[in-house]
Amino acid sequence: MLAALINVIFPVVLVASVGVVLARAFPIDIDSVNKVSLHGFTPALAYVTVVTTDVSPRDGARLTIAYLLAMAVAAALAYGASLLFARRARRVVVGCTIIGNNGNFGLPIALLALGQPGLDQALVIFMASLLLMFTIGPALLGATGGVLAGLRRVALLPVMWALVIGLTVRGAGLQTPAALMSGIQLLADGAIPLVLLCLGLQLGQSQRINLTRPVLLSVALRAVVVPLAAYGAGLAVGLHGLPLQSLVLACVMPTAVNAYMLAREFSDDPSTAASAVALSTFVSIPLIAGVVTLLPLL
Repeated sequence: MLAALINVIFPVVLVASVGVVLARAFPIDIDSVNKVSLHGFTPALAYVTVVTTDVSPRDGARLTIAYLLAMAVAAALAYGASLLFARRARRVVVGCTIIGNNGNFGLPIALLALGQPGLDQALVIFMASLLLMFTIGPALLGATGGVLAGLRRVALLPVMWALVIGLTVRGAGLQTPAALMSGIQLLADGAIPLVLLCLGLQLGQSQRINLTRPVLLSVALRAVVVPLAAYGAGLAVGLHGLPLQSLVLACVMPTAVNAYMLAREFSDDPSTAASAVALSTFVSIPLIAGVVTLLPLL
């Protein structure tokens, strides 16, 4: 576990800490930085990974199905466990349980823990998490328009277009021109450091953590129930080896900051989401170290 903390968690925490320091030192517009990351750098990473990945279509489909199945199980358990809460708190608990940080945390940790093949697998899960985040997420957290409106938002994300173009290029057996690929690769290389900085910026500007019952419940569900559901779902769809390791590791990630951003935009209870995101992030650090240590046993 000490080796996992040093070799996997420490580099992630170090880069994110730079973002925390910058957020405390300067008035930085986090929404703008997030837009640069999500719309400028992450699509390049998605394209490069799709055209160079060794993940088979069969494994990609199984990963996606297993991830969505695990989130469905976790959502049902979160809803049942929060029935005694007010409706607005119950929605936030479910949202914070299933909306995971598979970008800021998931991608760099997968790369450090499982290498480039692990990053390829993690990116497939990241795409599935984006679909979940921007369809079910807004509906859970109070947005109007429901799932169809969420699907339209997903369709407009450049990362999804990059995925479609990459799959088309790969399926047709085409080669990306060298000069164009070099530029895309430069953007892709900067994606992971930038998303970590974004995470640090968001944590640096966060308020104090309120340890309410909904916050504690959502963090406990995210930390314990989601990884176990992922392991069971992975076995159910026939995953083993690296794909199963990647799925479990992805589902140990904390609640995504986007859960707070969605709650802030659509809900009347953003403080619960903000506290859940912050506490989940801190709790996840030793948990990720432990899971990384146990991954070879899967």
